[in-house]
Amino acid sequence: MKENKRTIDSNDSFGHNLTVRIVKLAELLALTAVFAYIWYKFFADAEYISYFRKGDWVIIFIYAVLLFGFGRTYDAFQVTIREPAEIIYSQITAILFTNVVFVLFTWVLYRGFYNILPYLGCAAGQIVIAIIWANAARRWYFKKYPPLNTYIIRGDDAGYGEMIEKYGLDKNFSVLETLSLAEFLVRKKEVLAKADAVFLTAIHSHDRNQILKDCLNANVTVYLKPRLGDVFMQGALETHMMHLPILRLDRYRPVPEFLIFKRIFDIVFSLLAHIILSPLFIIIALSVKLCDGGPVFYKQVRLTKGGKEFKLIKFRSMKPGAEKDGKARLSTGEKDDRVTKVGGFLRRSRLDELPQLINILKGEMSVVGPRPERPEIAARYEKELPEFSLRLQAKAGLTGYAQVYGKYNTSPYDKLLMDLMYLAHPGIAQDFKLIFGTVKVFFSPESTEGFDEREQSE
Repeated sequence: MKENKRTIDSNDSFGHNLTVRIVKLAELLALTAVFAYIWYKFFADAEYISYFRKGDWVIIFIYAVLLFGFGRTYDAFQVTIREPAEIIYSQITAILFTNVVFVLFTWVLYRGFYNILPYLGCAAGQIVIAIIWANAARRWYFKKYPPLNTYIIRGDDAGYGEMIEKYGLDKNFSVLETLSLAEFLVRKKEVLAKADAVFLTAIHSHDRNQILKDCLNANVTVYLKPRLGDVFMQGALETHMMHLPILRLDRYRPVPEFLIFKRIFDIVFSLLAHIILSPLFIIIALSVKLCDGGPVFYKQVRLTKGGKEFKLIKFRSMKPGAEKDGKARLSTGEKDDRVTKVGGFLRRSRLDELPQLINILKGEMSVVGPRPERPEIAARYEKELPEFSLRLQAKAGLTGYAQVYGKYNTSPYDKLLMDLMYLAHPGIAQDFKLIFGTVKVFFSPESTEGFDEREQSE
């Protein structure tokens, strides 16, 4: 074994994973302990119906499971690949959601409104622990586990080098060299002897498959950006025919139960949102109207399932007649002089998207699905990427995979990859994960970078 290679065999990998999980579990227990203290001090002895000791344990356990679930949804425990600020933001989101759920639980338990100050104290204490843990865990991890010796092997792509540094992953990966495919093939034995990890980008499938075999044989971890074929395979159904393992690929065909539930959820979600947000609707409508006297709403033709056109509804954020010649123009964002003062705020806060709840209620959209494109822009994308139309296998959504995970992916190809990843695994759990994930993105000031619909003119 080379002294400069941090090879992780099965035992090392087990020890690494176990140690990291213990560190994460320690924080989860610490956060839960804060809640347990609050529960016993303010609620356990004042219950409408006593749960006794075992009942209190059950409640604390439920709290821990719920906190863990929200933490997983928001990647709050990803200490190995996230910066402390990202971890803290994710943990605060998970903590607040968990405590809000338990405030509602307490009100139901006591059959009335109960003082929420203990929960505010609970959240404050947990946030302090989260801040300390995020910074301490990161320092501990990178002191114990130095960065992996990494090579980037590229085809006709610029590679990952700048992105690794840009997103703070240089603590995880020490890039030794960036090689072309030809250079790697000449130096393959030398590279695999030194490498802990390899990034592959824009390599043809045939060459890539051989590199994967070589890396796995040499105990080298491989990171690669998927191609369309890889995403198609994610949705393959495993079956057996002729005494052989077979993978069957179809178009997007979720089970009927899921589609029925999805439509019922869309209706209930839209109705409840209309009721709860009606005061906000009125305030926004008045603000838009008083700004320049123009119409409150803006309607724009978009594409949904099967390429069917519909009129998407938004609060108007641009001056009347911004596209009076009928040509689709991409917005230049904050510097676009067509955007009104009120419209700029609505765009930054995403409040201009709220009227799409009407589209959801009408059945033209769903809460979760690929974001709808304008026909002109979709046609432009499809000239270079014919597969872009595969996004239209499902109903368009208010939020989607690209909105939650596509922060820095702006190209049509990247959007297509993410939307196809969503279509490959249709299910209730994934929809709810994306809905909760959207809440975190909604309050992130940099979340518009890369995927926001500001490219859609209005």
